[in-house]
Amino acid sequence: MPLTLTDRQQYVLWATVKHYIATAEPVGSKALVNEYNLNISPATIRNAMGCLEKAGLLYQPHTSAGRVPSDSGYRIYVDELITPSQTIARQVDVRLKQQLNAQKCSLEALLRGAARMLAQVSGYIAMITMPQTSTARLLHLQLVHMGGGKIMVAIVTDSYHSESMLMELSPALEEPEAEIVEQELQVVSNFLNSKLRGKYLTELYQLDGVPLGRDFERYAESLKAWLASFSRRDTTKGTEIAISGVSEVLRQPEFSELNQVQTLLQLLEDQLPELWPLIFEDTQTTGKRVKVRIGAENPMDALASCALISATYNRHQTPVGSVSVLGPTRMVYENAIAAVAAAADYLSEALS
Repeated sequence: MPLTLTDRQQYVLWATVKHYIATAEPVGSKALVNEYNLNISPATIRNAMGCLEKAGLLYQPHTSAGRVPSDSGYRIYVDELITPSQTIARQVDVRLKQQLNAQKCSLEALLRGAARMLAQVSGYIAMITMPQTSTARLLHLQLVHMGGGKIMVAIVTDSYHSESMLMELSPALEEPEAEIVEQELQVVSNFLNSKLRGKYLTELYQLDGVPLGRDFERYAESLKAWLASFSRRDTTKGTEIAISGVSEVLRQPEFSELNQVQTLLQLLEDQLPELWPLIFEDTQTTGKRVKVRIGAENPMDALASCALISATYNRHQTPVGSVSVLGPTRMVYENAIAAVAAAADYLSEALS
């Protein structure tokens, strides 16, 4: 059953969360009266805060202390009591366009530059995933003779990401002279490009239905097996993430103790494969423009005291990567949400 708050309770919750975000100190009724010029007595505010505490939205870290927001309190604050800052959204868009030239930057330089700028604006850790290859389409394929029965297969995608791997021909086949092989491989490369260009990399196995012709049978089986294996590979495990702003977030009081710093650094160094689905896959299934996970809503223990805000960026309407910020639950949500959405929109425009 959804929780219903009175207008006064909503306002006291909003003021408490906002004051705690700004000060990192438990909030008392007198602080709210002085800070927000409320036309109600401290006793009335204490009564409202008591009701919010019973509802699980605030709690007292110590008996004599003021209140701080719980994860549930932050959730209502984010969902019902604030709107993303249009000022921050415009600032992010302007700075990205001024500092990064999407026409001249390499894709990697563009994403890493965007992560640096997002970390500077938000004050939190910014993470931007490189486009995942499962959503990439083949732009060009080239077969290169390496000798010794080996061929290098070089692939370039429509995001100008390149991969190259070796393919071995069947050892039972006698290899002709190098010049002949090179000529044949150029013909086969041209043929494959005409048939496969524009296909998703996960569809390259469809070469099974493409006859190579009698003159090139020596390559057919090896190529079909290699492309089938390539299209089935797990494209998420090796997905690279541009990370910036670790020094920014370590200035927050939540990370003043060594064990808290070690937990965060271990997450970023050793647990990125588990983090990747949270910052990309979930944003596609919620139907929301920006996904916000607060505290215990994160399934990873290392994120129990953190907030993770993510949005996907697209290429031609297809989600290919994500933009995220990671920081303490005591986060300026209206700014962080706006910054993430603006950065994702900029990258979608740049890629499309």
